[in-house]
Amino acid sequence: MKTLTVRLPERLVGEIEAESHARNVSKSDVVRERLQTPYAAKKPVKAASMMDLIEDLVGSVKGLPADLSSNKKKYLPGLMRAQKLHRRQ
Repeated sequence: MKTLTVRLPERLVGEIEAESHARNVSKSDVVRERLQTPYAAKKPVKAASMMDLIEDLVGSVKGLPADLSSNKKKYLPGLMRAQKLHRRQ
């Protein structure tokens, strides 16, 4: 198979990624199928939820408190101060 590089709008890339993730197939497979399927026969793809879009990031930052999301007011002022001090150095 030959390789073809194209630039796509963010919205279309998001649709392809969501469909790829929902069907557990590669983005290339989704693009190939879309190119081979007549436009009228296409079904609307359900938009991915915010959790679907960020699920690979959840828990990826090491060293933060486990209860950060439920106790933001407790932790964020200290984190913001640390960030400002870091910028001054």
